[in-house]
Amino acid sequence: MAVVEQLLRAEADGTISFGNYELPSKSKLEDFKHGGDLLKVKTFKDITRLEANDMFVYESVPGTAVTHFKETEKGVTFIVEGNADAQITLGMEDNTEYNVLIDGSSEGKMKTGLGGKLSISVELSGKPVTVKVEEV
Repeated sequence: MAVVEQLLRAEADGTISFGNYELPSKSKLEDFKHGGDLLKVKTFKDITRLEANDMFVYESVPGTAVTHFKETEKGVTFIVEGNADAQITLGMEDNTEYNVLIDGSSEGKMKTGLGGKLSISVELSGKPVTVKVEEV
């Protein structure tokens, strides 16, 4: 898997891919239309952030590349890659419990607070990792 050269793209399967952790300085792409939403991505080596309709969706520190990102009523799934382990924060539903799976292994249940943010740590070590977060 490689970084997303165009910063944000729609995939043939209806998912999106975004992020470029190899960029030395911040780059952004705004007003990307996908599935009725207006998306914005900011990305570089230190951070990757995705917003939909001016609402927080995804952030990683340091920056990452995300492919096949898909949101459903019950959660999100995506594949993430980066040069170093990452702290990923997702914008989910307020006060909701989620089961977090990383490469098919359960990381346990996590509950969001009033802001709906869910934070997970992912060991990347230069290889792609599949993340699935679904409502319990």
